Amino acid sequence: MNIGIPRETLSGETRVAMTPEIAKKLIGKGFTVQIEAGAGVRAGYPDADYAQVGAQLTDRAGAYDVDLVLKVRRPTADEVAAMRDGGLFIGLLETCGADEILTAMLTKNLRVLGMERMPRTSRAQSMDALSSQSNLAGYRATLEAATRYGRFFPMMMTSAGAAKPARVVVLGAGVAGLQAIATARRLGADVYAYDVRPETAEQIRSLGAKPITLNLGESGAGEGGYARELSAEAKVIQQLALGDELAKAHVIITTALIPCRPAPVLVTAAVVERMRPGSVIIDLAAANGGNCPLTVANEVIEHRGVTIVGITNFPALVPADASAFYARNLFNLIEIMFQTDSAKPQLKELMQDDITAAMLITAA
Repeated sequence: MNIGIPRETLSGETRVAMTPEIAKKLIGKGFTVQIEAGAGVRAGYPDADYAQVGAQLTDRAGAYDVDLVLKVRRPTADEVAAMRDGGLFIGLLETCGADEILTAMLTKNLRVLGMERMPRTSRAQSMDALSSQSNLAGYRATLEAATRYGRFFPMMMTSAGAAKPARVVVLGAGVAGLQAIATARRLGADVYAYDVRPETAEQIRSLGAKPITLNLGESGAGEGGYARELSAEAKVIQQLALGDELAKAHVIITTALIPCRPAPVLVTAAVVERMRPGSVIIDLAAANGGNCPLTVANEVIEHRGVTIVGITNFPALVPADASAFYARNLFNLIEIMFQTDSAKPQLKELMQDDITAAMLITAA
């Protein structure tokens, strides 16, 4: 069973789907690992490290002409064309329905497993790439906020006087939001947080932050631990009730996402214009339209003295750890997919396991 690791080609993507540590483990289980030369360099993993553990360095064609292709991001049309008919592909497909790339993959009889389709179950936790990458995003986004905010995050007492702690508001208490809360607290900020799911209040308190409670007349709790979209009436109530809390913030970190839906607007233009100059908004939902309508994806803008950061790939700013986490997610998945106690790894029936059955895409 040959595994191919191509170099990621999306602009700004620095991660790689395999680290030397995981390559060594897979080789020890009977897999052959073929990695495109230079694939790990931007993440801090040179070719020599892969070669040392027994991985085979190859060109782009060699990384795709394999039994199983592992990627971080969705492939391009040219990359799909280079894949072996009837092979396996695992990666973040970043699709909510049929599209031309997915159609092309299924036309080639590829068995396609989307990492974003990983079920939210206890057994699948070690394979959950969305959670591992969101954790890093929440951490790195908070550092971005601290860097761009022109004052201290913690309270500081000096001979020149005292500085009050920054007031940080985190919107969304999922994996990214909870990590943002924890990081901002470690930096000494005064942290408040809001989520439409009422059950998150205790998690917010456990990290030393203060939950913002709003009476919307309905719950935003959805299936699988995700938030669901609120009704139009609840959205209006939410925006009005949140406005005063957000206007007082020095830093806002937004993380609110609804699977396969545009990001909910939580920080309106009117709220931004009420914030004091020098404030910072980090919009982790920028790729899905943003929790602030002023956000511009992949740009940093200023609106009436407020800095709005629309970076869409925070994990790529910490590529070594992001790649290591993702590679471990893949390794744990491969362990349940293959029988490895024989001479050659044997693929199990994908529909017979609840995890791989949920991830397998069978129709465009």
